[in-house]
Amino acid sequence: MVQQQPIKGGSSTGGNAKFSTQGTTTTRAAKFSTQGTTTTRAAKFHTQTGTSRTYQGGGNLPAVQSTAKGTTFNKTTTFNKNVTVNKNFKVQHFNLGNQPRGNYQVVKFNQNFTIAGANHWKGAKYQVFVNYHPQWHDEGWWRSHHDRITFVFGAPYYWDSGYWYPAWGYNPGASYYYDGPIYASNPEMDPGQTVANVQAALQEQGYYQGEVDGVLGPQTRAALAEYQSAQGLEPTGTVDEPTLETLGMV
Repeated sequence: MVQQQPIKGGSSTGGNAKFSTQGTTTTRAAKFSTQGTTTTRAAKFHTQTGTSRTYQGGGNLPAVQSTAKGTTFNKTTTFNKNVTVNKNFKVQHFNLGNQPRGNYQVVKFNQNFTIAGANHWKGAKYQVFVNYHPQWHDEGWWRSHHDRITFVFGAPYYWDSGYWYPAWGYNPGASYYYDGPIYASNPEMDPGQTVANVQAALQEQGYYQGEVDGVLGPQTRAALAEYQSAQGLEPTGTVDEPTLETLGMV
C-alpha cells in the first residue's frame, strides 16, 4: 500500500501522436542514465492496425487493464502553438500494492550521480534535473528539513518545490527503481500515483503498452522520450513539468 505521511503540515503546489498504420516500422533510440552510466535503449514500434507494440529485446508488451477510481482533472494549459495539450485527461487513483508488479533493477545510492544529458536540456523548467544530486541522511535529518515525506513501495520521498525526490538514508533498506526528481502537480499526488497516471495517459495515446504499475522503469522512460519528441519537448525520459502540462495533469 502506498502511504503518505505529512510530517509538519505540508505545503501544496496531449497531444495525440499517430504512427503509420500500413505496416511500417519506426525505430527511435532513447538514452537514459543509471548511476553515472548511459544506457541506450532502442524501442521498436510495429504499428500495423491490430498488432502489438514490441521493444527490441523486450518481447511483446500487452496492455494491462487497470481498475481505478477516476476524478476529472481538466485544466487548460497554455504552452506553445506547436504543442498539443490534453485538456480532458482524468487523473485516477491506482491500487499499486506494497511491491512493484514488474521485474525491475534496484538503483543503488551514488553520491556522485548526475542525470546524463540534463545540462543540454534547454529551458528553466529542466534546471532541477541539472542541479540534482542524491543526498543521504537519517530519518531525523529528513524530518527536520522537509515538512512532507511520502512512501511508495516502502521507499521514502521528500517534497520540494513541485518535485518528489528520493530521501536516501531515511530508510536505509528501501528499494528505489529510479533516481531523480519526479514532478507532481501537488503533493497529494505521490510519485507512484503520478507515474501511474503518466503511464495511463501514454497508453491512451498509444505510446506505452506496459503495465500501469507506478514505476518509472525503462519501458516507461522510453515511451516518455518518444512522446516528448513527438510534442517538440526535450526527450528527457523523465516526469517533468512540461510533459505533465501537455498530458493535462497540471
